[in-house]
Amino acid sequence: MGLENQDPLEVFESWLGEASLSEPNNPNAMTLATVGRNGQPSARMVLLKESGPEGFVFYTNLESHKSRQLEENPNAALLFHWKSLDRQVRVEGAVQPVSTTEADAYFATRARSSQIGAWASAQSQPMEGIAALEKQVAFYTAKFHIGPVPRPEFWSGFRLRPVQYEFWQERKFRLHTRHAFTRCNGDTEDWSVQRLFP
Repeated sequence: MGLENQDPLEVFESWLGEASLSEPNNPNAMTLATVGRNGQPSARMVLLKESGPEGFVFYTNLESHKSRQLEENPNAALLFHWKSLDRQVRVEGAVQPVSTTEADAYFATRARSSQIGAWASAQSQPMEGIAALEKQVAFYTAKFHIGPVPRPEFWSGFRLRPVQYEFWQERKFRLHTRHAFTRCNGDTEDWSVQRLFP
C-alpha cells in the first residue's frame, strides 16, 4: 500500500468514506487525548463533525474536563480506529476554538433534544442522581417551549490543525503497513512522509 505521494487529508477522507460504509455505527468516532498543566494525560471518545484543510472539528461543553485541559495546553491527539477495515489513523496538532459563527451554525443543525441537553448538562461536574439531570431537561424544555433553542455560551467547538498523521493498516503475520506524514514548515501544506516498521 503506497501512500508516499498522496495528500494525508485526502487519504484520511477516503478511509473515512470507506469506514462509513462498513462500520456498524459512528465511523466518525475518535479518541481525543489531552494533557493539562499537571502533565496527566486524559482520553475520551468524541465525534468528528468536520474535516478539511483547516483541520478536524469537534464540539463540547467549554466547562468540561477536556476543555479545561485544552485551555491549559492547546495541543492534542486524535485516534480513529475502524475495526471493520483493520485500520487506524493517528492525528496530532495544535487546537484552537472555532468561531462563534461556526458554533452557532452547527448548533442550529442539532436535534432539538440535543440542544436542550447541552443546556441541561453541567458536563463533567458531580451529579447526585439522574433526577437532577431530568429536572434540568424539564426546566429548559419549558423555558424554550416551542421557540428556537439558542447556543449556550458555554458550549462550542475546537479545531485541531494537524502537524502529523499516521496511517496504519493491519496485514497478516503482523506485517502491518504504517505511513507517517509530518508537516514540513509552519503554515505550509507540504508534507514529508516516511514508511515505518510495524
